[in-house]
Amino acid sequence: MAAEALARLAEERVDHRFKGLPPDAAGRTVAELTAERRNLFSDGFATPVLALSAERLEHNLRLMETYAERHGLAFAPHGKTSMAPQLFQRQVEHGAWGITLAVPHQVWVAREFGIRRVFLANELVDAAALRRLAPELAADPDFRFVCYVDSVRGVQLMDAALKGAARPVDVVVELAAGEGARTGVRTEAECAAVADAVAAAAALRLVGVAGYEGEVPGATPERVHDWLRRLVALAVGFDKAGRFADTDEIVVSAGGSAWFDAVADVFGEIPGLSRPVLKLLRSGAYVSHDDGHYRKLTPFNRVPEEGALEPAFRLWAQVVSRPSAEQAFLNAGKRDAAYDLDLPFAQVVRRDDVERPAAGIEVSALSDQHAWLRTAPEADLEVGDWVGLGLSHPCTSFDKWPLIPVAEAGGTVVDYIRTFF
Repeated sequence: MAAEALARLAEERVDHRFKGLPPDAAGRTVAELTAERRNLFSDGFATPVLALSAERLEHNLRLMETYAERHGLAFAPHGKTSMAPQLFQRQVEHGAWGITLAVPHQVWVAREFGIRRVFLANELVDAAALRRLAPELAADPDFRFVCYVDSVRGVQLMDAALKGAARPVDVVVELAAGEGARTGVRTEAECAAVADAVAAAAALRLVGVAGYEGEVPGATPERVHDWLRRLVALAVGFDKAGRFADTDEIVVSAGGSAWFDAVADVFGEIPGLSRPVLKLLRSGAYVSHDDGHYRKLTPFNRVPEEGALEPAFRLWAQVVSRPSAEQAFLNAGKRDAAYDLDLPFAQVVRRDDVERPAAGIEVSALSDQHAWLRTAPEADLEVGDWVGLGLSHPCTSFDKWPLIPVAEAGGTVVDYIRTFF
């Protein structure tokens, strides 16, 4: 099923939906265009165009695979980062237990492309979505689905929507990261009440506990470790109380992209429980990494001996205006570049097939379709030059590009990644 669905992506025809591709590629299938192995810089690609580095993408996939193995963690990378089934498949091939997702639409995308294990890191109380989920579970005994619960009311809504379902939906109690944090149960007593509600719901099965340490208020290594130990203690307490009697495996899950080293530390301390424990890490931004937010926050800065992720995105735009010595404008803006956490970073300039550092060039603002550049006296920049921009925040980089070229270091495009947002 997965292979057939991915093959259908390759047969999709290039047309007006896909920006940045060579105009003469229109009408070709993605497979035909891939086979041509065009060069990103000399074979007709139009600016702006976002590209992924083939080498860095593979490096990041391998690095997190070995990291999870080294620390005895199962890995369900968060798919909302890319919403790219081809990358989901590569993550599974690199040892991922399954894929984490955030909303029902993302689950349907993953299922369409053969993902067999889904961890929904969110509450699910939408009756229509639950009614669609139930027959999927009934029809496919190999489909594993787990989602959060954080209220008695939510449990009751789920149970009502799933009445008569052939298979129960597996749920984990979400422990909030603290007062004022995002979703999740605030106290251990409330967690027990939610767990009791699950036990009384015929359509649900309690299989573990989970949460997101990235929401710990005023996060420091000490505070994050303390909260993760609360999460583990909750699992231990539930197990002692016999709350996991109906499952063969206890799920304990956490792990964004900023504190997975703390997750590895604390999950390594989980004591023996009555059933095997699935220690599930969910970091997602690693797949492309970035040149800003996650470059600063990645745990590999704290544990460099474990390796280093590499930023795999580069947005190429062209200088379209140079009105003064202090200013220039590119033909890429908010419609093309992530800007919710940081502005893009000018990294390199290409002219006449020669690439050099973007010395004295800074992105100062973005309009919808323009990047504003502040240029120092040393900036060598002319109308027509290509400027390579580094980006911050993978999640809001992928979502602007429905088809993304994957290019080798010399510019040869070897694949195209289809996204579904």
